[in-house]
Amino acid sequence: MKVQTLLLSVATTLATFGFGMAAHADTVPAHCDLYAPGEDYASLSSNCTFSQRQGYIGVQLQSNGSRYEFSPVGDQPGNFRDQDGNAVYRQSGLGDAGQIFRLGDGSALYVYWDTSNSYGSTPAQSSGQRVGTLIAHERGSQINLRSEATVRSRAVGYGLAGDRVNILQCVQDSDAAGSSYNWCRVQFAESGATGWIRSDFIEFPSDGSL
Repeated sequence: MKVQTLLLSVATTLATFGFGMAAHADTVPAHCDLYAPGEDYASLSSNCTFSQRQGYIGVQLQSNGSRYEFSPVGDQPGNFRDQDGNAVYRQSGLGDAGQIFRLGDGSALYVYWDTSNSYGSTPAQSSGQRVGTLIAHERGSQINLRSEATVRSRAVGYGLAGDRVNILQCVQDSDAAGSSYNWCRVQFAESGATGWIRSDFIEFPSDGSL
């Protein structure tokens, strides 16, 4: 995920597209958040790489190995097709901080030029490096803290919406093939209890997701 050699043609293309990132290369490290259709919190948060050549865009997620390929359509900037032929639209909203791609199934891929987060990477982070807030799908529901990164593991406690947790490590969900979720090992800020919570119950820090 190191920035590659500068290519003048790519820098020109990036400038034409109005990207706010420093156009040092055709491939750059980034941070990506994937939002499921209709959701306002990320179901997956991962380091990624962003590449562009002659208008063709590639986004590679680190956490689960998924890759998105967007091919330009027509002469209107921001209109693409993905690798399966589905329409993809680039939309504004992040300013100089990154780009948003609205996918054909209604999900959204947010690409941030800020790479300070490391969600999705396997190595553990030091305690307290990132602080998230628990969120619940239903008001007052308990959020299980599990012994391992799977719903089949035992619950060792629970949290409630609004609880703050130190995010120690995040790994790809293995409960279902092709899952877009992460499991994060967390430590509760007040009690010190440690365990695993799935990423759809965590609101991540503002420097990595909305």
